[in-house]
Amino acid sequence: MTAAVRVRSRRFGEPNPRVPHVVMAAGMLYFLVPLLWVLIAATKSQPDLLSSPALWFGRGFALFDNIGQLFREDDGIYGRWLVNTALYSGASAVGATVLAAFAGYGLARFSFWGKRFFETALLGMIMVPATALVLPTYLILSRLGIVNTVWAVILPSLLSPFGAYLVRVYVTESVPVELIDAARVDRASELRIFWQIVVPMIRPAIVTVFLFTLVATWNNYFLPLVMLSDADLYPLTVGLTTWFNTAQQEAGTRVLFNLVVTGALLAIVPLVIAFVLLQRFWRGGVGAGALK
Repeated sequence: MTAAVRVRSRRFGEPNPRVPHVVMAAGMLYFLVPLLWVLIAATKSQPDLLSSPALWFGRGFALFDNIGQLFREDDGIYGRWLVNTALYSGASAVGATVLAAFAGYGLARFSFWGKRFFETALLGMIMVPATALVLPTYLILSRLGIVNTVWAVILPSLLSPFGAYLVRVYVTESVPVELIDAARVDRASELRIFWQIVVPMIRPAIVTVFLFTLVATWNNYFLPLVMLSDADLYPLTVGLTTWFNTAQQEAGTRVLFNLVVTGALLAIVPLVIAFVLLQRFWRGGVGAGALK
């Protein structure tokens, strides 16, 4: 049978099996092209960055020179920004994951007065944009006297309504009530049940909450922009934006554009490492869900 006959034999309205592949390929290019541009641009000097084609290399390979200059600029403040970002993201991710695990487990397996109200409020909090909460959060933290400190970034990031809801759903679907009741009959404490029975069974959900919070805090720009005024406390997002604005105001006379791009490239590396190291837990969760 020829190709023309096969095409004519397809029923009217039947989807073309190639369409999903084309759509996925287009989506992949949409996300990969900016990363490719950053990777290529980080290898250029500032003159090459401003004159050469966007998706092609310059006349020389200046990546290592850019990295060296990056950590020397402004007395090495980029290194401080990197440490600040790791501190904000790490503390927020760990704290938010622990709180979400406790909250989700409590909503899934305990009965108490007002439970339905808290579940409804949790869903409502998920729908509120985080940027809408920055101003009231600033007013509260200002009264507490902790604006322009590390706590002004960490404390608001500890709350993860989506994480708590995700853990609640995962506990409901993956942790049998009979298993918890059997542990209680054996006189295991609630804390021991949670850490030794529940946590290993909901590990994929915990890793998901951790990674989501890590990435959200690592990429957060508006919250630290509002909360912090000391450049030594800036994360990478605010610090690199400050450099970029300075380079624009000085019309490119100061060598900063290539440093901003190189700094953005280095900022991606820790997130890639985190995903590579923790992806096996996601695979385990997907496999367990398939077996069910």
